[in-house]
Parts: sequence; structure tokens; C-alpha cells
Amino acid sequence: MTTTTSTTSTSSSGTITSLGVGSGLDLDTILDSLEESAEASYLTPIETKEDEINTEITAYGTLTSALTSLQTAIETLTDPDTYDGMTSSVSGTGATAAVTSDAVAGTYTVVVSQLAAAQTLATDGVADKTTALGTGTLTIDIGDDESISIDLTSSNNTLEGIRDAINDAGGSVTASIVNDGSDTPYRLVLTSTSTGTESAMTVTYSGDGDAASLFGYDADSDSNAMTETVAAADAQLTVNGLSVTSQSNTVEEALQGVTLSLTAEGTSTLTVSQDTDSIIDAINDFVDAYNSYAETIDTLTAYDSEDDTAGTLIGDSTTRRIDSQLSQDLYNSISSGTYSYLSQLGVTLGVDGTLSIDDDDLEEAVTSDPSAVSEFFIGTDDVEGFATQMAADLDTYLDEDDGLIVSKTDGLETQLEELEVKYEEKQAFIDSMMDRYTEQFTALDTLIATLDSTADYLTTQFDALSSDS
Repeated sequence: MTTTTSTTSTSSSGTITSLGVGSGLDLDTILDSLEESAEASYLTPIETKEDEINTEITAYGTLTSALTSLQTAIETLTDPDTYDGMTSSVSGTGATAAVTSDAVAGTYTVVVSQLAAAQTLATDGVADKTTALGTGTLTIDIGDDESISIDLTSSNNTLEGIRDAINDAGGSVTASIVNDGSDTPYRLVLTSTSTGTESAMTVTYSGDGDAASLFGYDADSDSNAMTETVAAADAQLTVNGLSVTSQSNTVEEALQGVTLSLTAEGTSTLTVSQDTDSIIDAINDFVDAYNSYAETIDTLTAYDSEDDTAGTLIGDSTTRRIDSQLSQDLYNSISSGTYSYLSQLGVTLGVDGTLSIDDDDLEEAVTSDPSAVSEFFIGTDDVEGFATQMAADLDTYLDEDDGLIVSKTDGLETQLEELEVKYEEKQAFIDSMMDRYTEQFTALDTLIATLDSTADYLTTQFDALSSDS
């Protein structure tokens, strides 16, 4: 009989150090198979359910996005400012205009005979803008309400220093130096920052040096050291024949709700009318948002019989409730005013669940009676309008505290948390079971290794006895 040598690996204490070595069995593979089987039985169903819930939460996020866009569009239609807007157009020369909702529709003739101007004063020229001009006090009065006082000292009494000191004072006058190209080219120029006669300047100087002959201006004086190169002037205009005087070329409230910007002498015609384009744009935005929502719903609840695939929210009661209510809103009759249905405005619902617009019908409705369109969408004190009804429904769905969708997704999040706890429990059970299997397999490995060792010993002894005989 051939003698065999055992390949069982044991430690110095006689225990198995590598599972399966003692028995020759692939116990590691068997343990892995048992663990995979346990995970498939206990963990995979939980993971599958978690995936389903996460997919549903994502679908609700998509639905929420579409509903939020629709809510934004419908809120514009509930805003009275959408229907109160006015627009203007100007032909001719002399003025442009901006209007608010307070403007009154009409046609106005604006004749500008004089633009408002800011006063400019200039000194005589000096040869060097860095030459000291004396010490004293330079005072500039702007209108009746503002006065700037500049102390001229050795640190600032050049033409450049005086310019900088005036500008640093931060008043309603600016100073600059102009070079006129003569033998004494440098002239200090003072310009009021505001137009109109109320911003005219008076300049006085008390002190010594050349500054005394350079500075000084009073409109009531016949002899002035400074020259008025541009006289302060008020804007002069007429609006439909009525005279208007303005300190500025921006004329506010000469016409209610209208700001005129005067640009030149001339005549222009201003037309103020209802801004129907903003109403039409708001209705178009609503239709686009609704159609985007309808397409989203169609995708989330679709069923493909050929592929046997279904949208994530097919059969979902919350989604059905939302879609049913919003569809009903489209058909609801508004019981007051000229218009009762969307279709009377040229907006109709197609068989595919989307809205379409007849541009001619919509423009006709909006331009002929914008107040009736406003009443249809906003309603009155006694009756809700189309937009206010739908806005209320959307608030019910999208409220961040207790809205229908938040409640639904909160419930799904709770399910995820419960599944996570269950997953951890099942994982702990599997780990405990695998520890028990490992102990049992180790014991089996040790036992088989011992039996193999005993068998080898006995075989050796029997072989020896046979040899002796």
C-alpha cells in the first residue's frame, strides 16, 4: 500500500488556520454561496423596494417642477398689474416718454421750445496752472439752498489745487481746467450739476493775490470777474397747448403717469394706450406651462402595451387627483362678466390634453375689452376667476408645509427610513448566521483533518505489521 502524507494545515495549537485545508473541501465557496443566497432572500427585496420608492420620489420631483412652472404662470394672470399696464409711442422730435399704469389713454401733442440747461462759468486765463494765486476764501452758492466754501492756502491755491478742492467738496458743482490755446490758456470752468434757473451759481472771493481778479460772479451785477458761458435755463414746453416749465429735461407728472424726457426743440405726438401685449404674453405663458405639465403627466402615467412598460406614477391616486382637478378647472364656467370659458378667448383644449391658441380670437378679445379679460381670470369680490381657482388648487398641491405632494413624498421618505432599519436588521441576522456557519465549517474541517491524520497513522501501522510478518 502506498503511504500518503496529509496536507492539512494546522497551527502550533492544532487548530485549522485556513478553512477547507483540513478537509480538502471548498468551504469558502460554499460559505460565499450561502451568504449570496441569504442576501438574495433577505436584502435584495428591500433594495428593490427602495429603488422603486426612490424612483417614485424622483417622479414626484419632476411633477412638482412642472406644477411650479404652471403656478408661476397662473399667478401672473391673478395679478391686477398684468391688466393695468399702459404703453406709449412717440412720433416726431423733441421728446420720448415712459408711462406707468396710472397714465390715461389718449393722444397728446408735446411742443418743446427750450431745453433746460446747467449754468457754466469760466475764469479768465492764466499762464501756468501751477502758479500760486493768493490766499483767502472762495464761496460758491448754488441756488438758494447750497453753499460751498473753499479756503485757499499755500497747499491748494493753484488753479489745479482750487479745481481739486472744489471737486472734493462734493457739492452740486464740478470744476475743470480748459486750455483755450492762447498765451494765457488755462481757465477754471465751474458747471452746475443740475439744470434750471434754481441751480444758478453766485461766486465770491475774499482774500489777496490774483484770485481776487479771477473769481466772482453775480447775475445781478454788471461787472463780473468770471464769464457765463452757458446760462442756467428752465425747460419750456406745451402739452396739448398748455404751458409747462421744468427745472429739468425730465418732466414728471405734466401728464398723469407719464415721464417725458426732452431731447431737443421740436414737436412730437405721444400716444398712450392699454398694454394689451403684456396680457397676451401672460396667457401664452400660461398655455405653454400647462402644455409642459400635460406632457409631464402623460410621460409619468403612460403605458406601452408593446413593451409592457409603464410610467412611474401610473395608477397613483395622488397624481390622478391632481390631473383630474386641473382638467376640471379648464372646463369650469366663470359665472360673471362677458367671458365664461377659456374657449371664448381663443384658448381650446385638444384631444391630446394640451391647449392651443387662436391668435386672432385672443387678440380680438383682449384688445376689445381688456377689463372683461381681467375679470375672467381674476374674478370679482363675489366670484372666483379662472386663474384664482387654479391658483388655489395649485397651492393645495404645492404648499411646502402640508401640500398634497409634500405629504405624499414625506410618506415615501418615511418608508425609506423604515426599509433602512429593516435592511440593517437583516444584515445583522445574515452576519450572525454566517459567523455560525463559519464556526461549524471550521469544526468540520478540524474533525476531518483529525480523522485523516488518524487514518494515515493506522495505515502506517498496518503497513509496518505487514512488513514484519
